[in-house]
Amino acid sequence: MASRSFLSVFFIYVSLITSLCFAEDPFVNYDFEVSYITASPLGVPQQVIAINGKFPGPGINTTTNNNVVVNVRNKLDEDLLITWAGVQQRRSSWQDGVLGTNCPIPPKWNWTYQFQVKDQIGSFFYFPSLNFQRASGGYGGFIINNRPIIPIPFATPDGDITILIGDWYTRNHTALRRTLNGGKDLGMPDGVLINGKGPYRYNTTLVPDGIDYETIDVHPGKTYRIRVHNVGVSTSLNFRIQNHNLLLAETEGSYTVQQNYTSLDIHVGQSYSFLVTMDQNASTDYYIVASARFVNESLWQRVTGVAILHYTNSKGKASGPLPDPPNDQYDKTFSMNQARSIRWNVSASGARPNPQGSFRYGSINVTDIYVLKNKPPVMINGKRRTTLSGVSFVNPGTPIRLADQYKMKGVYKLDFPSKPLTGSPRMETSIINGTYRGFMEVILQNNDTKVQSYHMNGYAFFVVGMDYGEWTENSRGTYNKWDGIARTTTQVYPGAWTAILISLDNVGVWNLRTENLDSWYLGQETYVRVVNPEANNKTELPMPDNALFCGALSKLQKPQDISLATSITSNRSKFFFTLLLMIYVISSIFR
Repeated sequence: MASRSFLSVFFIYVSLITSLCFAEDPFVNYDFEVSYITASPLGVPQQVIAINGKFPGPGINTTTNNNVVVNVRNKLDEDLLITWAGVQQRRSSWQDGVLGTNCPIPPKWNWTYQFQVKDQIGSFFYFPSLNFQRASGGYGGFIINNRPIIPIPFATPDGDITILIGDWYTRNHTALRRTLNGGKDLGMPDGVLINGKGPYRYNTTLVPDGIDYETIDVHPGKTYRIRVHNVGVSTSLNFRIQNHNLLLAETEGSYTVQQNYTSLDIHVGQSYSFLVTMDQNASTDYYIVASARFVNESLWQRVTGVAILHYTNSKGKASGPLPDPPNDQYDKTFSMNQARSIRWNVSASGARPNPQGSFRYGSINVTDIYVLKNKPPVMINGKRRTTLSGVSFVNPGTPIRLADQYKMKGVYKLDFPSKPLTGSPRMETSIINGTYRGFMEVILQNNDTKVQSYHMNGYAFFVVGMDYGEWTENSRGTYNKWDGIARTTTQVYPGAWTAILISLDNVGVWNLRTENLDSWYLGQETYVRVVNPEANNKTELPMPDNALFCGALSKLQKPQDISLATSITSNRSKFFFTLLLMIYVISSIFR
């Protein structure tokens, strides 16, 4: 009887342990080996950054509240950081993957990211954030699905397709860096890639023979969710599918008012979800096109991405001219009006049961106002640099968040100007002192000659207004205070402004930057430091055990122990295997 009692108690104990372990939010696990490969996306062999030997890298597929674990092995010959564009690492800028916040992963090292996609849904992507590496690849899609108990505001699609578009150079990222360091512009890209492949040969003069192109297979009559991400260097692209309507449904974590577009401008760093019904006859295949915007189109004709939409019952290959881009050469407001038409679906639920519009941002008092103005590159101390409000950001040797943790002085300044400087531009590690639980208004003023995209890590913000000319106090009268879209990346047209509102509820140090790689590389960024005066693990997670050290804290870095460079889930798996083995052994003894 005693042995049976012992066995019963043991099983109850085990049941409690396992139920507690499995009751927490699920883990999804990925292993990324980042390395160079040789590829020829535009017909010219070149060095490309691959993940697990593939370019683009594998997609990450998660669900709201999942814990994401990504073990990264850096097999490049330089430092590496992966950032998760638009994925809000709630309470944990330690996992953010940008140089001002995190120490880089040295060559030949492993490092494991772990973060929770808390209260989020939508379409995002990841990419390497250092050293212009995104220009050579290393990127992939990142999907966060709704939990089953939260309905999506449209019928379940018949399939899910990710499309990564972006301008591309046949020079690798190190050569492009040298060009910028030498004080020169990058010049016109060599082409546009779609899912890492060059254009279909729609024109024998513009497109050489032998280029591999992307083909997307679909079934007639089916509706697909097509997620499109502009992962390029600096070119705005117009996306369209020949003879098919694009029903816009979501952008960067927010469901939109559903509207049909024949084409949509997608700026650098932006992501969109379209519902596309395969309602055409299958006499031929159809073109999928990504073409450059706000440039001399006749000069840039060869910088066009073309893929093929192939119906399973197609009768032949696509041929003839590409579908026309927007005819707005003399109407610079067309694209802006299109952007203004993208609205928040205030009646749809996002990651929670309550509707998106329950957050009434238009009635919240603003606590901080920043006007961030960018201009064409300038010379500072003999170097060609870009600026925000007259400040060209210099990445600190010791990351800001790490410096805070160890109470280091002099690493950065909390003096970023709320209005553009009137004096000479300067190079500094100057950041914004955000007010915890404050509500910040940021006006992005673009006084350059090309479109800039702006992104803020750790947050979605409300895009409440945009117009041409200089922003003034009176411009607030044009703000959308009800259903402005909440997103993570917004465009600012040349000679124009965009206004955004940000609820500063995510503690940490968060990068605010242009997504145009050339402008970013030359200093057009800053950080917003959000600190809870009452420090606790509820508003910010503690520094992870595997945190890397660099700069003035390099001496704290221990040599890499490869045996410990494993994902958390492998340890969890070992635990449950051991537990099951114990159950088997003990039950055998008492049989």
